[in-house]
Amino acid sequence: MEEELRNLIKVWISALISISYCYYISSKISKGFLRLLSLLPIFIIFLLAPLFLSSVHFCVISAFFLTWLANFKLALFAFDQEPLSPLPSSLSRFFCFACFPIKTNQSPSSSRIHNKPMPKWVLASKIMVFSFLLYLYGNNYHNSLSQLPFLAIFTIHLYLESEFILFSFGALLSTLLGCEIEPVFNEPYLATSLQDFWSRRWNRMVPSILRPTVHIPVQQFTARLIGPKMAFYAGMLATFLVSGLMHELIYFYTIRKSPTWEVTCFFVLHGVVTSLEIWVKRMRLCPPPHRAVSGIVVIVFVFVTAGWLFTPQVLRNNVHKRLISECLFVIDFVKSQVVHVLM
Repeated sequence: MEEELRNLIKVWISALISISYCYYISSKISKGFLRLLSLLPIFIIFLLAPLFLSSVHFCVISAFFLTWLANFKLALFAFDQEPLSPLPSSLSRFFCFACFPIKTNQSPSSSRIHNKPMPKWVLASKIMVFSFLLYLYGNNYHNSLSQLPFLAIFTIHLYLESEFILFSFGALLSTLLGCEIEPVFNEPYLATSLQDFWSRRWNRMVPSILRPTVHIPVQQFTARLIGPKMAFYAGMLATFLVSGLMHELIYFYTIRKSPTWEVTCFFVLHGVVTSLEIWVKRMRLCPPPHRAVSGIVVIVFVFVTAGWLFTPQVLRNNVHKRLISECLFVIDFVKSQVVHVLM
């Protein structure tokens, strides 16, 4: 663990140096191809950085923040697009805006809709559920479960832990910088459609980045070939495809084996079904179902397709065991430190 912490520190020191280069040198180059060319070494560094980490948590978090968020935001920065343009007032702000889920330009109406603080009883309920899952892991009760129940509790674990980690980052950065933090999750279990789930509730930082980098360029390019209406769906399918490829890359960082493309198929499938859902709504081919019915259908569809295509690589390569052992290690470490202080 000490060596892994040293590697983590090296990775993020390299990230700070790389972002400093972007802030002080690349920003002085005129926008467009030349600036993009100057950022190419940084793209490569951030692409390779997670390979120096073996911990599931450190590797996945670094891959999401650097390989995905930072690289895509820097690609927008090459053409003077938000969120890194106009240039932030300091290196620290530029670094945080580039690497973390921070939304710098948000309208007041959007803030009122999406940035409502989580009710305390909801937060308490989530903490209790997550604590119960850790209790099951600590007493090895999960080993006696069949695959389907285990997949259910493991999926809930991944969602809750992701939300807690990103919420902690957001709270810290909000305190240090006074910035508006992008709410990554918005109660995805309340989604009433796949469009609602992917665009407004699940990992909202991803669509906010993929829309200007993938959806809009593809839509604008294909509009001349297939018309503006069909171009919208082309942009959506391209967005889901890129998201699948990025998840496939994160799986590779974690597993270190050749991809099976199951994760990409998961996102392509959801892209096709979401596009079909939007098309049916726009054509008004049938009356919309009751929110309760559509909500249940969405959650079942997500769980079934995730169990079919998204999680098999995790189970086959024992990533779930590594992740659980890391959680239990942290709990044991905290317990030992508390006992040490009390003694």
